[in-house]
Amino acid sequence: MAGTLYLIPSTLGPGAIDTIPPATLAITRRLRHFVVETGKVARAFLKEVELDHRLQECTYYELNKRTRPEELPDFLAPAQDGEDVGLLSDAGAPGVADPGARLVRLAHQRGIKVVPLVGPSAILLSVMASGLNGQSFTFHGYLSPKRPQLAKDLKRLEGESRRYKQTQLWIEAPYRNQATIEVAREALSPTTLFCAAVDLTTETEWIYTAPAGEWALERGAEIQKRPAMFLLLA
Repeated sequence: MAGTLYLIPSTLGPGAIDTIPPATLAITRRLRHFVVETGKVARAFLKEVELDHRLQECTYYELNKRTRPEELPDFLAPAQDGEDVGLLSDAGAPGVADPGARLVRLAHQRGIKVVPLVGPSAILLSVMASGLNGQSFTFHGYLSPKRPQLAKDLKRLEGESRRYKQTQLWIEAPYRNQATIEVAREALSPTTLFCAAVDLTTETEWIYTAPAGEWALERGAEIQKRPAMFLLLA
């Protein structure tokens, strides 16, 4: 009988292990096979989880943008031999804005049971806390790192938001937060609602929604190099 592929949400920042429910921790503690985005990050998380056995006794498979499709069947080999496997993202829910979806799809194709576990999701938390439309929203991953194209991307998302009455959200590399706010101030209509959700679930969490025209540029410096989600609603 095949094992189960458990989708394990990890913490969104340091010192937030209490955001992982006890039931999720209990399942994670007994697993010995993990598919991870980054080995170092995953082991740091699992150390906080306090597994029922030593970290060195576990098997780790790295699944990231460099992983070749032909490697994926090996990652599910333990499950096909009857052992359970855990899938971990570097932060938040696996399979959402990370390469884990490829493994989940293969598990379905091979008849391996897939079980999503409860835990933090930066996407849902930011929508919840933004005050923007939670009935209809679209997540776009990363936008362009180049300012001229980013301005075009934001104008396009603003147009889609206005047309469909839909919240638009995206993630950004922390070192580009300041540039994102500067470009948003320039490109968006002053009345478009713009939100940043920073350091979610941690002690330094900061969430702010206001019309783009009211955003102070120094806000960008304050959140520079801190994990953030951005949202807008026209």
